[in-house]
Amino acid sequence: MTYVINDACIGEMDGSCVEVCPVDCIYEGLTKRYIHPRECVECGACLSTCPVDAILTPDEFNDAPDVFEDNARFFDEPLPGREQPLGDPGGATPLGPIGVDTPRVGPRKDK
Repeated sequence: MTYVINDACIGEMDGSCVEVCPVDCIYEGLTKRYIHPRECVECGACLSTCPVDAILTPDEFNDAPDVFEDNARFFDEPLPGREQPLGDPGGATPLGPIGVDTPRVGPRKDK
C-alpha cells in the first residue's frame, strides 16, 4: 500500500507535492494528480505541502478504498483515449502532464 491523492485534489493543481517528492512519483492527470504505488517510498514529504489535505496514507485505506483502487488504475489500466497503461515509467518529470484522468474522476468540470 502507498500514499494516494483523494478527490479534494480535483481541480487543485498547486504542485507543491510534486516539488518536494524525492522520487518523482506524483503524476499529473487532467484535473488531479496520482501517486505511483510502486515508485512511492512513503517518505511523507508530500503530506504537509498539500494545500487541500488530499493525500492519504496507507493507514487510511479503509476510509477510502475506492480512491486507492482508482489510483492504481491510473497506472495499471489504459486511460481513456490510450491503448496501453502507463505502467512503470520511472518518474513523472520526463512524461509531463498525462492530460487525462481515470474514468472515476471523469472529464474536466469547470468550477
